[in-house]
Amino acid sequence: MNDTIRRFGHPDTLIADYRHWVVLLRPEQPTLGSLVLAAKSDATAFSALEPAAFAELATVTWHIESALERAVGYARINYLMLMMVDPNVHFHVLPRYEGGRSEVGIEVPDKGWPKAPALGEAVALTPAQISDLAIWLKRFWPDPTATR
Repeated sequence: MNDTIRRFGHPDTLIADYRHWVVLLRPEQPTLGSLVLAAKSDATAFSALEPAAFAELATVTWHIESALERAVGYARINYLMLMMVDPNVHFHVLPRYEGGRSEVGIEVPDKGWPKAPALGEAVALTPAQISDLAIWLKRFWPDPTATR
């Protein structure tokens, strides 16, 4: 696992593990169900990923969107590739919605709706909340081998 994956709390935040990607619960939640989709590669440029990683990305994003639709009923979804502090290829995946969502005792309003996400106003999760939210979200996850 690369430094970016470790920085986002792996293995405690792990939601799903694929051959080329991991999906992690984002420890700071600008919206409920916010994730980090990170390449396992040490690549620091999107174009440097192996072709197989791009092929697998179709399945992984389908799993993400399917799970988050059932979990939080998002209106839109944002994939942000920011890579300023954490250089390895990764996306911040933010389900977007009007108002707030709550689960396992955690209330998270989408403070940026309907504009850009308010990343600076994210709800910082405790280790216990990370565990509870990860367990809850995994219940919605398709089988990692499932394809469309």
